[in-house]
Amino acid sequence: MADEEKKEKKGFWKEFKEFITRGNILDMAVGIIVGGAFTAIVNSLCNNILKPIINWILAAIIGTDSLTDVYTFLKTATMVDETTGETVIDLANSIYIDWGTFINAIINFLLIALVLFLIIKALIKVQQVRDQAKLAIEEAEAKRKAEKQQEEADAAENAVVKADVAEGTAEGNAPAGKKEPAAADKKE
Repeated sequence: MADEEKKEKKGFWKEFKEFITRGNILDMAVGIIVGGAFTAIVNSLCNNILKPIINWILAAIIGTDSLTDVYTFLKTATMVDETTGETVIDLANSIYIDWGTFINAIINFLLIALVLFLIIKALIKVQQVRDQAKLAIEEAEAKRKAEKQQEEADAAENAVVKADVAEGTAEGNAPAGKKEPAAADKKE
């Protein structure tokens, strides 16, 4: 019974090791890590550069300092501020629609989608250029190989002709391509 459990554990760990060391699993892990780092870059671009500009423009149109102050109250709860003694709205106990956060979420989505679109488009362009270069190299290699084969065939043909000429000269015959006069022609 213990041997069977050991074999089962060895089989499990062996399968686990095969699963982990597969190429696509490693590629996926690298993709997740790079994706996490890339997400931080895109979020920083959107949150720290683009969104403040867009919020400033929208706030100028709406007339508030920022979109974070754009609410529609369904039920307002108030409280007295202990430091100033003023009555203020208690957001924790109020029921409201936070349009500013919603609009910011939409803007964030659109900016991230735009940045990803541009990056993916650039990567596709790079891949196309790489594929075109690879195809051009393969075509040039095939052309060079065909030319080399043609040169070898021509060289082999020339070698055969030279061998025939040399053989004909050695036997006292005329070189190939030149006909000896016929016997009737020799008498004259």
